[in-house]
Amino acid sequence: MTGKYDDIIHLPHHVSTTHPHMKAIDRAAQFSPFAALTGYDAAVKETARLTDERVELDEYMKNTLSHRLQIIEDQLEEHPEIAITYFQPDVKKNGGAYVTAISTVKKIDQYKRSVAMTDGTVIPIDEIISIDGQIFETMVFQLCDE
Repeated sequence: MTGKYDDIIHLPHHVSTTHPHMKAIDRAAQFSPFAALTGYDAAVKETARLTDERVELDEYMKNTLSHRLQIIEDQLEEHPEIAITYFQPDVKKNGGAYVTAISTVKKIDQYKRSVAMTDGTVIPIDEIISIDGQIFETMVFQLCDE
């Protein structure tokens, strides 16, 4: 004998008559990693998720946005396409994200202080930081021509 197990290496594999054979998938599962802290990975990912801070606008920008909202309200029948960038607060943590909605304005509700878009998006007026669109570019050209 040259090896340590040469006397048993060629014997047939033992099969139990009392215990059923374990499937390979079940056998592998017993060696899978154990998560002692369930939900810890999700909590770490949530903490690592970045949010933006809300930007406070100065009076000049607030007046500019108010003027642009008035222009949109005056021309609602023409259904101009508008891009509104606004702050959307995060429901789980401080901060949020800046979102841009591109659609036509359906209604501006001064009482609720919101802008309703035709795609169903409702934007709080106090969260808006910019309003852009073709309507404002054509107005600049009209003012220059006068």
